[in-house]
Amino acid sequence: MSRRSGILEFAVLGLLRESPMHGYELRKRLNTSLGVFRAFSYGTLYPCLKTLLASGWLIEEPGNTSEDALAAPLAGRRAKIVYRLTAQGKERFEELLSQTGPDAYEDETFAARFAFFGQTSRDVRMRVLEGRRSRLEERLEKMRASLARTRERLDDYTLELQRHGMESVEREVRWLNELIESERAGRDLTGSATGESAQQNTTSGASGALPRTGDVPGADASDDTAT
Repeated sequence: MSRRSGILEFAVLGLLRESPMHGYELRKRLNTSLGVFRAFSYGTLYPCLKTLLASGWLIEEPGNTSEDALAAPLAGRRAKIVYRLTAQGKERFEELLSQTGPDAYEDETFAARFAFFGQTSRDVRMRVLEGRRSRLEERLEKMRASLARTRERLDDYTLELQRHGMESVEREVRWLNELIESERAGRDLTGSATGESAQQNTTSGASGALPRTGDVPGADASDDTAT
């Protein structure tokens, strides 16, 4: 399974854990609310749903309103299919949610994981945040070393692009430091001490606001970006 399809599986299971949805609603949430997938098509979503159905993690149900059931035949259309998470699907999502390996620190994967931090235990959140920070600190070191090696051969515009890329990484490191400090102090994103109530901050577009940390020319860090 590719990294991107794995992220999609995680995001679909996470959204359906919140509530059942039909395909259009899922696509909309993936493209807008999470901010993880861009130029996202049904041609990518429906094969994923088919795989999750075959795995027993989802079930299909007809549209849940009488209007849906009546309007579809009259209009010559099939009733909307609603996708619901099964008990096995919930277990699968919990398994994915608890994983804190290196893949969780990559750009696109981290954005998806952060979007579901409201459903994630504090110790897992801390491991993911600290791993992400370490990954970016490594990237920043490579970018600085590359800039030192190539500075004399670059024109002013390329140098400015290099600096811009480094500043973007530095901003995210500072942001991560603040989040980690809050987690250690037992605070959620609203500043309260309830710890597990950050869902409204992370599932309503927080990942779309993550600092962008893509590579810049000459940064020698291409192995750190998500595909």
